Amino acid sequence: MPSPVSAGRPAAQPPGHGSVEALITQARRLRGDVDAVRRDTQSDGADPEERWQRALYDLALHQLNDLDAHLAQLRDGPDPAPEAPAEPAEASGLRTAPAVSPRGSLLSRVGSAEWNLLTDEATWSGELYQILGRDPADPALTLDELPSLVLEEDRPQLTAMVTGCLVDGRPIDGEFRIVRPDGSVRTVHMMGEPVLGADGGTSSMWAVLRDVSELRRSQRTVRETRDSLHRQRRQEQTEHRIAAELQEAVLPPWLGSLRLPHRGPGTLDLAAHHLPPETSTLIGGDWYDALDLPDGEMLLSVGDLTGHGVAVASGMAMVLGAVRGMAVAGTRPGELLGLLNRLLDTTVQPALGSAVCCRYRPENRTLVWAQAGHPAPLLYRDGTGRVLTAPDGVLLGATSGAVYGQAEETLQPGDLLLLHTDGLVPGRITTAAVDRLLDLAPRFDAARTAQDCVRTVVEEFGGAGREDEACVLVARVTA
Repeated sequence: MPSPVSAGRPAAQPPGHGSVEALITQARRLRGDVDAVRRDTQSDGADPEERWQRALYDLALHQLNDLDAHLAQLRDGPDPAPEAPAEPAEASGLRTAPAVSPRGSLLSRVGSAEWNLLTDEATWSGELYQILGRDPADPALTLDELPSLVLEEDRPQLTAMVTGCLVDGRPIDGEFRIVRPDGSVRTVHMMGEPVLGADGGTSSMWAVLRDVSELRRSQRTVRETRDSLHRQRRQEQTEHRIAAELQEAVLPPWLGSLRLPHRGPGTLDLAAHHLPPETSTLIGGDWYDALDLPDGEMLLSVGDLTGHGVAVASGMAMVLGAVRGMAVAGTRPGELLGLLNRLLDTTVQPALGSAVCCRYRPENRTLVWAQAGHPAPLLYRDGTGRVLTAPDGVLLGATSGAVYGQAEETLQPGDLLLLHTDGLVPGRITTAAVDRLLDLAPRFDAARTAQDCVRTVVEEFGGAGREDEACVLVARVTA
């Protein structure tokens, strides 16, 4: 089998030249398209999935660059050999090592070599000298000398490949790392096969060696970013599960309608619902609560801590526990929110939140309430609705020493209160959004129970377009 190294330079227009040119044109057009998409997807690197996509684009460009270079070598053939400076090479039948490739770094990634086992001489192409960082004036290394360039841990791999080729006639196809004279480490992929002599024995071995360092770096980047993305997804799934379990454990366990107090006048028919976000799986800090207090009054509250994840769900559990504890102790709504603001202001991880806190007195159907930067309750009566006038109150955790006002409202049998967090209506709570809620008054008036009213809210606002979670609490005053 003739050696491709000694086969000489092909004609200027080899067979298939036009086909190769067409392939080069297609490869370069595809490379331009990939590069354009890559530039359009540039990001700050904060999102692992975007980093992974960017790494894949980089890998594709490396592959296309190499394809372009290999097709150009196929079209142009190897570099011509320089003037033969010495006669031993002619005597050996091997051409001298060609000069360093003038066509640039892309083409210098692929070189070739032949080792004559009968004369123990070697011939390298100019590209191979570049790959290995060797001076073209130096003699090519023999097979016995070649391992001196290879990292010690990769030498057994090279030895096994060469032995398999020379002894068993197996083709070579493998990689190893070499250390260049400047100390840099490059990864080389080697493909070759034995050349048989007239007697059927192996007379020489030829190989094509390719510098795949950049390609392997790109593949490593893809692998690492993909693994990072998988780890983040597993972490997000775990955090979502923990946050969901925490939220489920903290929010009131009752389903359907709840009547408080169980006996006496001014009973409230209560129903509530938590709406998950439509476009995200993240758990936030929204809550609702209804509690029968020791003094015969009832606590109604809704609120929201900013953010998502386990830390926010844990903060919501802390806040809801504090609200319940202070309400049981008899703390009035305005004072309660002031203490809650101080609590958030002094926690290790300060947070912002909003809330509405109400105490309902059944014997005279009086509602005392306060708010902290939260949408005011809506009151529906006789088929129409209105927004309760909100007392002063800033966001929880926004400023130290905030004072929260209180408002009082006397309710009537048949009245309906709607408390909700601001994620209920897509977008910001605007006049138009509030009007949508108030327009539900006729449907509420026709509903038999608080649970029916909650179903109406979910039907109207529980569909597509809501980006955040929400809670809704309905309380209807019975006769």
